[in-house]
Amino acid sequence: MKHLPVMLDEVLQALAIKADGIYLDGTFGRGGHSREILRRLGDAGRLLAIDRDADAIDSQNAREMRDDHRFQLQQGCFSRMQQIVEGKGLSGRIDGILLDLGVSSPQLDDPQRGFSFLRNGPLDMRMDAGTGMTAAAWLEQVEEQELVRVLFEYGEERFARRIAAAVVRQRIEEPLRTTRQLAQLIEEAVPIREKHKHPATRSFQAIRIFINRELEALPEALGQAVQVLKPGGRLVVISFHSLEDRIVKRFIRDQSRGRYRPGKYPEPGLHQEDRRLRKIGRAVRAGSREVAENPRARSAVLRCAERI
Repeated sequence: MKHLPVMLDEVLQALAIKADGIYLDGTFGRGGHSREILRRLGDAGRLLAIDRDADAIDSQNAREMRDDHRFQLQQGCFSRMQQIVEGKGLSGRIDGILLDLGVSSPQLDDPQRGFSFLRNGPLDMRMDAGTGMTAAAWLEQVEEQELVRVLFEYGEERFARRIAAAVVRQRIEEPLRTTRQLAQLIEEAVPIREKHKHPATRSFQAIRIFINRELEALPEALGQAVQVLKPGGRLVVISFHSLEDRIVKRFIRDQSRGRYRPGKYPEPGLHQEDRRLRKIGRAVRAGSREVAENPRARSAVLRCAERI
């Protein structure tokens, strides 16, 4: 299956790529965005890419792109970008950063990764399959109230209590081991169906976000992005659900306004010398043609800011 990079034209426009610039793709995936960034770079340009998934690092696309002297790919979470960039002597020299958040299409399409309720496989959900606790192991030991919290906060699942209670009852008899088992349990626990949405959608999203610390890693990465960007450098973020987008929106807003520091100056308020970003344009959504070709783009929201 061909995997299409989401909002490619919008990303390239937002990054405002310079031929001799240095760029960072914090979510390489299968390299769709990276490949097009490279095509716009001259011989002096550079692209550093990161991905926490070993499958992405070892993919055919990654192997092909490694032959390009302008390109470097390293395994790691984007919340380590400052350490990675500083290790290469590039801090404060980055012209643009792209973060394409959430689970990638190849991860969803591989049943062995356990991300999709539409494909039966082991209940794993780890983006870095070499570290951390699997979803199955977590569900086997998590306290019921904690599971309710995760489902409600990360999945905005209004039937979180029903689902959590069903998980606890089920694991007494037999632990949940596969995506199909969990999806069927959720289907039976949820009394109302949303139109065009599988009952397990929100719960799978919530568990994946928790297992991979996605909402903890995102603010860390945004703060580090400001540190490594050069003045005039662009930060471009694609979010796929409201929790992510809310974090990105607030971060850009706060960094664009400056900090409120009462009492430090004769007139307390927002001080311009504290501003580190300038918001570029409004939030952008994928066009109808792209959504028709790539349904994953339906919920995508792109936001852009420039380092001051």
